[in-house]
Amino acid sequence: MLRACILFGIAAAALAVGGCERASAFRPGSSLVVAKVNGAEISAGDGGGTQALERIIDRELLVQKALESGLDRDPQVAQSIDEARRQLLAQAYLERAGTAAARSTPEEVRAFYAGNPALFAERRIYRLRELAVSAPPQFIDVLRAEAARASDLDDIAAWLRQRNVRFSAFNLTQPAEQLPLSQLSDIARMKEGDIAVFGTPLGASVVQLMHAAEAPLSEQQAASVIEQFLAAKKRMELAAAEVRRLRNGARIEYVGDIKR
Repeated sequence: MLRACILFGIAAAALAVGGCERASAFRPGSSLVVAKVNGAEISAGDGGGTQALERIIDRELLVQKALESGLDRDPQVAQSIDEARRQLLAQAYLERAGTAAARSTPEEVRAFYAGNPALFAERRIYRLRELAVSAPPQFIDVLRAEAARASDLDDIAAWLRQRNVRFSAFNLTQPAEQLPLSQLSDIARMKEGDIAVFGTPLGASVVQLMHAAEAPLSEQQAASVIEQFLAAKKRMELAAAEVRRLRNGARIEYVGDIKR
């Protein structure tokens, strides 16, 4: 759906590569002991606060009771602990590998700015109506044909109701960066009143453009966010290349009926 942020959810791209939000500043191994729970020390690094400390104390109490109950020896719990440990190790390795990503050059920033006018130089704020339709992929072409004949989204909504097709209706006001990047170029070319149909994982998104207001960003205004996006993209590429390198150097054997 159009409510999903894509590009200036650039921060999201950076988090996807750089890992999840850092854990609390309270962690074992720091020099300052800030609390003891049944004798177990809780240490703190720089920062943190009372609420964070209280959450750590609550967690420590629960961990102690879990250990007393022998939950760490439960096969399912032990497997989950091992899976979490492996995930953290793999993520840490990729983070370390991604630190080699070079900073974006002014030429790269300039090229990205010029290559995405709908996001920057020709950026708009769009007022849209949307029908989020739940339907199988083969229904999309039929829906597009109907949308081509319709003059208003209400006509399509009535047509869907007649066929008992499930959908939800939304009124949206969003800047270009909050639209799916795969749809933005098409929406940018639409005139007021135009209707477009886009495929989605759950069916289709039927969009009618009601109004578009010019809201351009200069290269200087966009530079920092472009740099973040390009840095995240480079880290993703480095991580993917490292996984390919490791796979090429490993002996991987598929056993049983596992399909490749």
